[in-house]
Formats: sequence, structure tokens, C-alpha cells
Amino acid sequence: MKTAELRQKDVAGLQAEVKDLQRTHFNLRMQKATQQLANNAQLRQTRRAIARAKTLIAEKQAAAAAVGKE
Repeated sequence: MKTAELRQKDVAGLQAEVKDLQRTHFNLRMQKATQQLANNAQLRQTRRAIARAKTLIAEKQAAAAAVGKE
């Protein structure tokens, strides 16, 4: 999922996306362990997508905290 699409989601939606991506990443790791994974690049893609979503969660929470302080 592209960053622009992730930015449109709220924090709860991003957290759900992270859980889904983590589940996908786990399944890919299991496929790799059992020699069933054909495309190893998928592991890297999902790992980076998780990081991207977590970064956006942190940004949104920081922005909400900054607004709350004012």
C-alpha cells in the first residue's frame, strides 16, 4: 500500500493495517522456512510496509499530542 493511501487512514485504521501486515509477514516467514516461498522480496516489502505504517501512526499521535498541548 502506498504512503498516500496510508495517510488517508486514521490511527485505528493504521493499527489494523499493521496487524494485517504482521500476519502476512508471519505467513511469508513460515513459507520461507518450509521452502515454499518463491519470491523472497515479499519479505522485504512487507517489513518495510509495516515500518511505513508504524511511522505514520507515530506522526499522527505526535500531531494529536501537539494540538492537545496548545
